[in-house]
Amino acid sequence: MEMSQDAIFSPFFATVFLTLLVWVYMYIRRISFIISKNIRSQDLAVPGTLAHISPPNVSNPSDNLKNLFEMPVIFYALVLYLFITNQVDTVYVNASWVFVVFRALHSAVHCTFNLVMLRFYLYLFATLALWFIAIRAALIHFSA
Repeated sequence: MEMSQDAIFSPFFATVFLTLLVWVYMYIRRISFIISKNIRSQDLAVPGTLAHISPPNVSNPSDNLKNLFEMPVIFYALVLYLFITNQVDTVYVNASWVFVVFRALHSAVHCTFNLVMLRFYLYLFATLALWFIAIRAALIHFSA
């Protein structure tokens, strides 16, 4: 049975909504911190001030959000490439879900208890899945 080309968009949107979730969580943590410390908005006018005064439970979600605009950008581009070139198959969809699951776990760790070595391995497995997708797509492209 042939794989629906649209199947690749489920992990695509899962990654988009992971980014949304981290963004919302970041603002919850920031606003709670600002209110609890009675910080005036004018006190944050200098760029980097909030990051400098924030404890890890406030700064980590922000750092994670920035991180979600690094490797996932390659993922988004690859998904669109695979869809446009009609190459979506079970291997790509499964690898995409591996990427998404490990990115979600990475974000959960980074935004909460932040055990660095665990976070590193989760990031590594997600990124290996991404490089697998990229290398496989490139090999197919250049062998055609």
